[in-house]
Amino acid sequence: MNSQHIETQAIRTQIERSSFLEHSNPLYLTSSFIFEDVEDMRASFAEEKQRNIYSRFTNPNTSEFVSKICKLESAEDGYAFATGMSAVFSTFAALLNSGDHIVSSRSIFGSTNSLFTKFLPKWNIETSYFKVNEIDKIESLIQPNTKVLYAESPTNPAVDIIDLEILGKIAKKHNLILIIDNCFATPYLQQPIKFGADLVIHSATKLIDGQGRVLGGVTVGRADLVREIYLFARNTGPALSPFNAWILSKSLETLVVRVDRHCENALKVAEFLENHPKVNTVKYPFLKSHPQYEIAKKQMKLGGNVVAFEVKGGVDAGRTFLNSIKMCSLSANLGDTRSIVTHPASTTHSKLSVEDRLETGITDGLIRVSVGLENVNDIIQDITQALENVD
Repeated sequence: MNSQHIETQAIRTQIERSSFLEHSNPLYLTSSFIFEDVEDMRASFAEEKQRNIYSRFTNPNTSEFVSKICKLESAEDGYAFATGMSAVFSTFAALLNSGDHIVSSRSIFGSTNSLFTKFLPKWNIETSYFKVNEIDKIESLIQPNTKVLYAESPTNPAVDIIDLEILGKIAKKHNLILIIDNCFATPYLQQPIKFGADLVIHSATKLIDGQGRVLGGVTVGRADLVREIYLFARNTGPALSPFNAWILSKSLETLVVRVDRHCENALKVAEFLENHPKVNTVKYPFLKSHPQYEIAKKQMKLGGNVVAFEVKGGVDAGRTFLNSIKMCSLSANLGDTRSIVTHPASTTHSKLSVEDRLETGITDGLIRVSVGLENVNDIIQDITQALENVD
């Protein structure tokens, strides 16, 4: 079905039904698949046939999930992984060679930053960084051996926005592979390929699952690049399990209705915080006070579910706020039905120096709220009582 509407694509994209004519697709919990004869086996391994051989390569459930993401992102092809970070690592490992160079936004997920600073240098792959508000300096960082331009938008955890259209033009001008982590936005709110991205990465663990159940990751984009990623993953084994793929494919059926409510709640929470006397600043893409508000409106349908705010009083105030939370969860995850609060300076980013944290927009009092699907008044009430305990 070639529907133009994302809701229909997410629901009606399905693999072929079995002889039982099931309405909801079954689980294919099998490690391998059989062949009709020796010639069928030979042709399958020679890739003269497109068929399932072994679930480390492909599986019907995984194929359905990938097919949906490709349609929602307007991508040519894709591959699914066990986690979002396995998608990130496998994408870079498949496409980069020793001596290559990456230009990346400074504001990226902590584990991605560790990949760039601790592990890729072991293979003589170096990274240069630009700040989210200094994209005009990107071209000065490009070297003859630069191969990839990388960014997240919105960023984690400071919720900054980067102009994807500008990145697309720079990448095209310098023949770079533009890779965008689209985790915070989901394919519903933003499609980076339309702005020039070659590849898009998701941690499906977050809003794509949306209920805190399973881990998963996916990379989609240009078919020639995905082919290289597939060959790497086929031989190294970071495959998404069929069960998790089945969960994630079903989750996509409710993505739009869930994310609409997430965004509605998040905007109300952001507006409330913006007027609170114990809050210094609030960052949410669809608040007019956001420094990149106009860019967000240009490339996003809605503002997402993550709100970042700075509570007055620094690290101690951040700890007090979290210790005072009653309903919302204290967790490092996000994109759940349940609202989650995190204090990056004392937890997820505590090992970074103060200078490095500030480089990525993480102040001592920064709180990240993944706004869930509870009644928004209950979310605001919990945040209110926690702020009352902050000196």
